[in-house]
Amino acid sequence: MQVTSERVVHVLAPRLERWRYRWFGRLVVSDGAGELALPMTGTVAQWLRPGERLVLALADAANDPPNFQNYALWKLTDDELLPVWPLWQEEATFEHRSPLTETVLATYRLRFREAARETDFLAIVELEQSHYASEHEYVARWTCPVDETTLDANTRPLCPRCHRPMRFTDLLGSTRASRFLVAELVDREPYEPTIVGYVRVDPPLPIMHRRLPDGSLVRHIRRQVFPSDWFEPTYWPEHHYRELREQESDADPDELWAEAEERALAECDTRAARIARVVVHSDYRGEGLGHTLVSAALRWILDRRIPEMRRPKAIVETVAMMARYNPFFERAGFRYLWDTASGRPVLFHGLVPEADALIEQFIATDSVAQLHQGRLYRPALQPPEPLAGPIRLRHVRKAYRRSLDLDRLDPELRAILRAFGVERRVVETVVLRHLDLDVEPGEIVALIGASGAGKTTLLRLVWGATSEQRGRRYRPDSGHIEVPANAVAAALLPGEIEPKWGREPLLQRIVAAVEDPVSAMELLNAVGLSDAVLWRATPQELSTGQRERARLALLLAERPNLVLLDEFAAHLDPALASRVARKIAMLLRRLRITALIATHRPEVIRALEPDRVLVVGYGGIVQAEGA
Repeated sequence: MQVTSERVVHVLAPRLERWRYRWFGRLVVSDGAGELALPMTGTVAQWLRPGERLVLALADAANDPPNFQNYALWKLTDDELLPVWPLWQEEATFEHRSPLTETVLATYRLRFREAARETDFLAIVELEQSHYASEHEYVARWTCPVDETTLDANTRPLCPRCHRPMRFTDLLGSTRASRFLVAELVDREPYEPTIVGYVRVDPPLPIMHRRLPDGSLVRHIRRQVFPSDWFEPTYWPEHHYRELREQESDADPDELWAEAEERALAECDTRAARIARVVVHSDYRGEGLGHTLVSAALRWILDRRIPEMRRPKAIVETVAMMARYNPFFERAGFRYLWDTASGRPVLFHGLVPEADALIEQFIATDSVAQLHQGRLYRPALQPPEPLAGPIRLRHVRKAYRRSLDLDRLDPELRAILRAFGVERRVVETVVLRHLDLDVEPGEIVALIGASGAGKTTLLRLVWGATSEQRGRRYRPDSGHIEVPANAVAAALLPGEIEPKWGREPLLQRIVAAVEDPVSAMELLNAVGLSDAVLWRATPQELSTGQRERARLALLLAERPNLVLLDEFAAHLDPALASRVARKIAMLLRRLRITALIATHRPEVIRALEPDRVLVVGYGGIVQAEGA
């Protein structure tokens, strides 16, 4: 922006229309010579109080009224010039690296920015529907701009009176003080979403008590660990509402609540912030975007003193039950300190050295914290006993024999086939011919080749060798296959060998198999089913691609040390197939599981980073060049 004028102005008042204040508002300022209305989001304007001094910089078009893009605004504070407008944003390149070679497997260009447009909040509504912490049946409130009718719904509804599309008003469960940071996918495929996650930041909770393991309570625990003025006075409209009700018992409750919110906004002035919500698109969870998004939010909070833009921030808290089941807060540097009175874990992240020192001092001196050492999440999924030795195939031959019989066709159709030379005959196809192959314990071997080349046959024969109970279809015609005696094999050959799944909800079925909820969640995350809303789904409620991933989780829930997969990721789009393949490969290596995986997709091969790539065809197997 080319600045042509810069001057100190005073805040006169924010002007907000309540139904659209999230994404549109005005701030009226004056330099003594005249007034100017600056357009900005209401979530920013509402925090600026009458009489505060600002520095206003206008762009070249100084004679035009200010719009969202042609001015900048700073707040004059005692210690620095605090940027207010334009809103904070930052671009970053996130690389997903191989745990084996450190080579880059995937790259995401992300833009982190404060939500400012109505479309941003529409994307947040879509993401919020899959967030399992919601207490509301509907996630958003909508308003008709014509007659101001309001309606709660999960997608943009039509006004029941005038039948026009309604406009986004607010996210249910958020507060007037909430501010939102979104993660925008900059370089993306046409089928990928624009916004892949968001963070909601609020002022700290008004009151916090601690529940000890013996059930006793420690009241106002934060005051015993940190300076009390870090968390006070915070945003507490309920407190002001009670006072107003006592003073004006006959007044309209909605008007009293609006006044209570205004008082709470004016009073709030803490050195802390609270991350109240972190939601990542279900297809991108497990990619590291959760802690990347939280880390960006910490920089935003520190740089702009989010949410109220008053005193510098020293610490960030989060009260998050999901932290028991997902480590992304700890990966972003948060430390677990205690549970609230209701049993919810509380984690803190210091933004200044003083806060870090107080956190470490508490962990070192508190008898309960000494046991957990600031860590909450513990991986639960334990590796099975690895294969005791290699799988050996020696001189293996397998052929398929079938008879062509035209008797079941109509006479007219028989004549058509005879015109092409098709008569009654026996067709024999040799798929594997004198095959010799060793697969070492813990290896991930990818099988590629044309359809009908023998990939599925090879998987069948290895599966058959793990049990004498398999039928003839799963035995070689000649040669032999040696499998270690301790092999616990699990196979997924779609339409032929699949884990059994009745009508139980997905999470219930996996927990029953693995006998531990946290382990079940780890498996679901590994196969790309991180959307907790899907965890309560039954098979018929899932898409084809979701069922494929669910069966993969069920397969791994059997705790195998040998996994055989055919047509891996066949029903997933390229980007999702790559993400699932990366996560599966990481899990297989962590659990030391031996795997033979057949696929025809090059992006899956790259993401798996197999120890070997074998080309199956013409009755034999050769190692792919460069693999």
